[in-house]
Amino acid sequence: MTQTRRQFLKTTALTTAALGLASVAPAWAQSVDEDELLKPGPLGDKILGDENAPVTIVEYASMTCGHCANFHKRTWPDLKKDYIETGKVRFIMREFPLDPVASAAFMLARCAPQEKYFDIVDIMFEEQRAWAFTDNPYQSLLDFSKQIGFTQESFEECLTNQGLLDAVNAVRERGANEFGVNSTPTFFINGEKHSGALSIEEMGKIIEENL
Repeated sequence: MTQTRRQFLKTTALTTAALGLASVAPAWAQSVDEDELLKPGPLGDKILGDENAPVTIVEYASMTCGHCANFHKRTWPDLKKDYIETGKVRFIMREFPLDPVASAAFMLARCAPQEKYFDIVDIMFEEQRAWAFTDNPYQSLLDFSKQIGFTQESFEECLTNQGLLDAVNAVRERGANEFGVNSTPTFFINGEKHSGALSIEEMGKIIEENL
């Protein structure tokens, strides 16, 4: 694992620089082919909500993106309670890592038991500063992973899974190349693109217009 540790240490500067990519994109709405958008990637989609909900939201996020963390802290609880759990919204989360540390975090979420995926994503966003922005991201992510059920062995096994990394990268590349994702978070609400950490008021207005 020496090489992996070195790679993690080298990514610290990349992590900081990549956050600049997470700025809010132009505000005008763009639409994509929703049938194409809803085709799952190589890992399958992580979905919450009624499959027959009138509104489908696809979020492309990076685990090291501060805007994404703000959305999941401030907007997500109300979105989940008022719209997902009431059958109005089906929510799909997709990986768009901005740097290697974000890729590693998504890999860990995928390696965890399937039913814990969204819980782990929530915890990662809530505790983002504890593991994402440190001088030794490898050790910080290892320490954090132990809090969510990993051992050092299972942590290293997950992060050396090249097939999993390739699949995470494929989701990101498809989002960028086919759907024009160029910042995080990016949301597609019934196929219409919206960028930035939308408030519950902003998101609720768009959802209501689609009901």
